[in-house]
Order: sequence, then structure tokens, then C-alpha cells
Amino acid sequence: MASLSGISSRTPLALFFFFFFFFLCCCFASTTSAQLSSSFYNTSCPNALPIIQSAVKAAVAKERRMGASLLRLHFHDCFVQGCDGSVLLDDTSGFTGEKTAGPNNNSLRGFDVVDAIKSKLESDCKQVVSCADILAVAARDSVVALGGPSWTVQLGRRDSTTASFSSANSDIPRPDFNLTDLISAFSDKGLTTTDMVALSGAHTIGQARCTSFRARIYNDTNIDSSLAASLQSSCPSSGDDDSLAPLDASTSTAFDSCYYRNLLSNKGLLHSDQQLHGGGSTDSQVSSYAANSAKFFRDFASAMVKMGSISPLTGSSGEIRTDCRKTN
Repeated sequence: MASLSGISSRTPLALFFFFFFFFLCCCFASTTSAQLSSSFYNTSCPNALPIIQSAVKAAVAKERRMGASLLRLHFHDCFVQGCDGSVLLDDTSGFTGEKTAGPNNNSLRGFDVVDAIKSKLESDCKQVVSCADILAVAARDSVVALGGPSWTVQLGRRDSTTASFSSANSDIPRPDFNLTDLISAFSDKGLTTTDMVALSGAHTIGQARCTSFRARIYNDTNIDSSLAASLQSSCPSSGDDDSLAPLDASTSTAFDSCYYRNLLSNKGLLHSDQQLHGGGSTDSQVSSYAANSAKFFRDFASAMVKMGSISPLTGSSGEIRTDCRKTN
């Protein structure tokens, strides 16, 4: 009562500042509570991370390429509308998602692994863990399963009820990009050139379709001649679009720094890969990673945390899907 009477005796200006600062405090508290946190599921679903890790380890043990596929899902999710699980939505009669966009169609995979993880999580803690968070954790666990670095995943993303076919076509970096294009595409998402070079190291695992590297092996001059000849035998100038080749021919299922050593010898599979080394501003960073895998691992982990924080839905935005393929 004493404080209330004190307020009532203040001037109108004093009252204005009192409520103004009260409003700011409320807004700050709301904003703070909506941020991502590494402990987000500690109480609501304490087994969430172990469940995801176990499923990823099993999937990668069954097929080591799956690690690269799950990592790529997270990347393609975050570059379109932010890290919101939109890439997982199936098309319906009244809705076009991102799966059939150019960079994703007949290329993205691992959806069944995500479905299995989601099913286990729904049994353990119904409608608590988002599909967007599953992608973020599965990406980290995939890298670790293949010998790469670990990092603390920030959690609390919610799932989008929308997707963007057009943004998937325009925002995801293409294999024919030059260095300027790559720097711009990553900058548009708040990522630096250093982040871009580090994240490109994800191509130390996985495979690419013939359509992604055909132009390079027949038209580029900055490619090792023996590599080009070898690839041309399985990727003709026309046809066999789905023929696969490892992004890192040296150690395609081990997360290491061989990708960068390949670039020093003009052995990058994609045109966009080789753009990172060959007289440009990123040459020194590529050389540094080629010589120091520990530095690459540190920078990659840091860039993954940064990428995973691109425009997440938090608080009351979006939803927690019960099925990652469709909205509730």
C-alpha cells in the first residue's frame, strides 16, 4: 500500500517513466524467454537428445552416406525461411513445399530417418520436440558419427506452418556459383565469408549427382585432368543424370579436411567448390584448413551454431508438429 500511495503522488511525468520502464522490462523478459537454449528440453523431454543421437548413430552405421544427407537437410532448411523445419513438409493438393524445388528434387534424402526419430520422440514426450530441432541435433550427431567435431546445439526452435518453393530455388547456393555468388548468398543469411568457407567443408562427406558437376568436368579448365577423365566415364555429356560421385574422392565417408587438400590440387568436384581456391580472397583460408584440421573443426562447429540460429521460430510462433511431413 505504501508503494501504491507513493506512485499516486508522483507527477504525471514520473508516472509516464514508471510505466515506460515497466513496459520495457516486460518486453525484454519476453524476448529473452524466446531465445534458443542448450537446456531447452532438460525438463520437458530429458531423453530427447539421447533418442536423436541413438537413431542417427544407427542410421549412419547402416549407411555412412546418411550422415551427409542429414547434415544437408539442416543446411537446406536453414537457408529457406530460417531453421524452421519447412524443408520437411510434403506437397499436398493445395500446398507446394520445398522438396520439389531445383536444389532438392531427387536429391535430398533422409526423410525416413527423421520420421523414425520423430515417432520415438512423440512416444516419449508428445508434441514437445520440434522437427526443426531434430534436424539441428541430427546434423551435429551425423558429423560426430563420421569423425568430425561436436558442438553445443542451441534448442527451442518451433516448426513453420508454411514453406517456400520459390525461396528454395533462389536462396540455396547452386553448384555453378562463382566466389562472388557464394559470398553474397551466405551474406544474405548473416553468415561471413569465413563462415562460408568453413561450412563448405561439409562437402568432405557425401555425394553429388551428375547434373551438379557435368558442366565442370566438360567445361572448366581449373580441374585436374585425370579427375575429369575419370568422372566423364560415369557422367556422360548427356544422360545418366542420377549417376553419383563423391564430393571428396579421398575420404568420402570420413569427416576430415581432405576436401580442402583436394581444392589445392584442383580436385574440387563442383564448380562452386573449386571457386574457394584458385586466386581469390579465400585461398589462404582454404590452405589453412588443408594444413590444420583442428582449426577447420573449430571454425566449422562455430559456423554451424551460427547457421542454426538463422531466423528460428520461437515462443508462440509456429507450432510443434506431430508429423514432420505435414502441419498439425
